[in-house]
Amino acid sequence: MKVSVIVPVRDEEHSIRELLDSLLQQTRPPDEIVITDGGSVDATPQIIEEYIQQGAPVRLIRTDGSLPGRARNLSAAQASFNWLGFTDAGIRVAKDWLETLVARAEEDDSIDVVYGSWQPVTDTFFKQCAAIAYVPPPSSQNGLVVRPRSIASTLLRREAWQAVNGFPEDLRSAEDLVFMDRVENAGYRSVFEPRAQVYWDLRPTLAATFKRFLVYSRNNIRAGLFRQWQATILIRYGVLAVLFVAALIVEPSWVWFPIAAWLLMLAARAAVSIRRNRVCYPASFLQNVARGAMVMSVLAVLDAAAIIGSIQWLLLDSFRWSRKAPVEAGNGA
Repeated sequence: MKVSVIVPVRDEEHSIRELLDSLLQQTRPPDEIVITDGGSVDATPQIIEEYIQQGAPVRLIRTDGSLPGRARNLSAAQASFNWLGFTDAGIRVAKDWLETLVARAEEDDSIDVVYGSWQPVTDTFFKQCAAIAYVPPPSSQNGLVVRPRSIASTLLRREAWQAVNGFPEDLRSAEDLVFMDRVENAGYRSVFEPRAQVYWDLRPTLAATFKRFLVYSRNNIRAGLFRQWQATILIRYGVLAVLFVAALIVEPSWVWFPIAAWLLMLAARAAVSIRRNRVCYPASFLQNVARGAMVMSVLAVLDAAAIIGSIQWLLLDSFRWSRKAPVEAGNGA
């Protein structure tokens, strides 16, 4: 089996070396690494070229303004081999990642997709709290920690990628979720191999987390996944907004009540998150109290990103589509 590893990048000068080094030092190295740069304005392309000049099996495709889905499609289209490994920038892969994925695929000719596992990098207090706040808690499978499927740790047949027409190219995020669902719905057989690990570096600050999730929020709705995230949050904050307005109208001195309800809601969600992650992030009671305050802050930032991103979608996407619809209907007539 020969494997082309596909990587989309853009402005990753601080992380691309770690990713390439971890791919080139695999116990079963990729037969080629195909990278599409979607319009970096930093030194990312130059760093990749250094590896190419040193003889690494790396190919670089450059394009302007390419979103991750298009970048993956361009790399997959020009890949030389029939098995495609997918990972992302900002990732470090374990030394035996590709060997483990390939071994699982070779066990059974009917396997079309192998999903590995992933772990968040929690090397600071903030990142650990961020992981508790928004990273799905792991489950145990045959004594191994397993997290939900991720395109950043995937091996699949080129045929599966072709059959679903690749990744959506108009989404800044969630395009991988749409792609994986399409592959599953098309009937391709997938299996999990939790021993194939990659390590995902989380955003290091509240500001960076807000910026990233603001992008996620708008594109999550564009991908048709509104009910999986924003719907619940908007309902919660809608109720709080009604309580706040009612307090202002009936008795302004009661405005503390919806504010207290908001803080209590964040505290309850933080407590649930800490409890769910108690096995992988054990801590003392006092440590969990400190974590709780930070997890509440992260959850508040995520909620703000979800709400503002929803408003962005409404103003920039929904209204634009509604304005285009009569024109398209008229042209069709």
